[in-house]
Parts: sequence; C-alpha cells; structure tokens
Amino acid sequence: MQPRTFSIPMPTTFRGITRREGMLIEGPAGWAEFSPFLDYDARESAPWLAAAIESAEREWPAPLRDRVPVNCTVPAVGAEQAAAIVRRSGCGTAKVKVAEKGQTLADDIERVEAVRDAIGPRGRVRVDANGAWTVDQAVSAIAALNLAAHGLEYVEQPCASVEQLAAVRRRVGVPIAADESIRRAADPFRVVELEAADIAVLKVAPLGGVHACLRIAEQIGLPVVVSSAVDTSVGLAAGLALAAALPELPYACGLATTSLLDGDVVASPLVPVGGSLPVGRQALDLAAYDRVAADGETDARWQARLSAVRAVLS
Repeated sequence: MQPRTFSIPMPTTFRGITRREGMLIEGPAGWAEFSPFLDYDARESAPWLAAAIESAEREWPAPLRDRVPVNCTVPAVGAEQAAAIVRRSGCGTAKVKVAEKGQTLADDIERVEAVRDAIGPRGRVRVDANGAWTVDQAVSAIAALNLAAHGLEYVEQPCASVEQLAAVRRRVGVPIAADESIRRAADPFRVVELEAADIAVLKVAPLGGVHACLRIAEQIGLPVVVSSAVDTSVGLAAGLALAAALPELPYACGLATTSLLDGDVVASPLVPVGGSLPVGRQALDLAAYDRVAADGETDARWQARLSAVRAVLS
C-alpha cells in the first residue's frame, strides 16, 4: 500500500516546530511510522526508515508487562500553563523542557516550581535541556533547578557533547541522562566509556527499531528510559513495545506525548490513564487520518524524501 503522509498541528511550539509531519507505512505485521525531523538529511533519516520497515514487517519482542508508566511532558510554557498540563495528565512524573532559546533561567525556575506545586511532594520532576548549556551554565542551572524542584530526578542532555556531559556529571550531584549523545552519536557507547551518564534515553525510530534498541540497552549497561520523538500513536506503540520488553524499567518513560499534537491517526489516541499507557499495536483509522492528511505539496516532498532515504538504505 502507498505510504500515507500526515501533517499534524502542534498547539505549542516544541523543538522549534509547529507541525509534526511524517508517513505511515503498512506491512504484514501492521502499521508503522516514518517521521524523521525536517532538519535530518537522508543519511541521518536512514535508521528511522529501518525502524519503520522493521515495525511493519516484523513482530515485536514478547512483552514482559502490559502497561508502561509514563511521564507527562511540559513544553517551555508559562508557569500557569505548565501546572495545568501536569494536573490534566494524572502522571506522577513530569519532564520539563528548559533552556529554550529566547528564555532565561528565571523562566525555567518559575516553570519547575509550578510543576513541583502541581505534582505534589511525592511526584518526580526531571528536566531536559536538549544540549543547550555550556558546562559552567549547566552546573549553575542544575543547582538552581534542583532547589526549585525540591530535588530533581535527573537532568537530560544538559550539554551537547559527551565530553561535556562527563564534565558536568563530575561536578553535580543530580543524575545525568544522555539522549542526543546516544541517538545522534557515531558511537552511542562513548557515554559509558567516559562515564558521562547515569541513564540512557532510547528512542526507537532514530536508533533503528525495537530490536536494535534492545541490543543497545543490553550492551550499554545503564538504566533505560524509553522516550518518543513526538510520534503519533502508531509510532508511540513501537516505543511501548521496547519498554514492555526491557527486563527492568526503573523510570517512567517519555511516551505520553500525544498531548503535543492537535490530532492523531488512530481512533483512540494513546493518552495515559493512571500514569501509564497500554502496550499493543495501533492501527491507522481512515477518519482520523483524513483530518490530518498532508496536502499535495507536502506529500510530494515526503515521497521524494522517502525515495532518497531508501536509496541510502539500499
């Protein structure tokens, strides 16, 4: 079947984008998603296509659990909106975006304080800087945010490079999680060699699929948090399959991200209930898809992109 292209509005700018675009592919095992971000070239997008082909054609590993605990994700919004997102989610863990371009540390502190108030003293608060800080900035910001949160669970990707992560980890008492330093690195295991992280954040699509991620998790030897790449529910199902197959799952996963999209491609989008999501494949619903189907120009661009990435894989 011809791949179907979607373009879904995002109510809040996230990762610098206001629409989430991608393609849906159907195979003998079910539906899969191919949605590398627009700034990724064909070579960097190749693992995303490999992951989609695997999900469409191959069964996922047997699950060890039927539900996965998840965190809510709080974009770089104002404090009042941040608190509302947490309360609506019903999750006991919140991941807060910080270090947004054009904002200040004071903005981050206010947001984190609001999230802590909303989630309560027993809730867990983690922050994600997407590699935006220098080492010195990270050390200062982590101290301030840890105080604002009355204890951070961990800080995700405070700096861009693995060497910087290692330097920050030696200077702070808050656990460090590596995301981009694994999924966008030539050597994802360098974080272990340099003792740069306490936690590995794995995302199925950019790392080549569920089975590839399981191998990385086994070899990297760090506790794993499975996170989304702002996927539709079809793509999130692959992340849930990975989380369900991990022998241990000590942290809530970053897979409750349908709230970042104003639409989906399934009849019942994956929304957390009691702080967790169900494990299982998600199938495209034509009525839901028709509401977010891409226009002809966008579809043509994605068809060309798909061809270019296929050429890299072959």
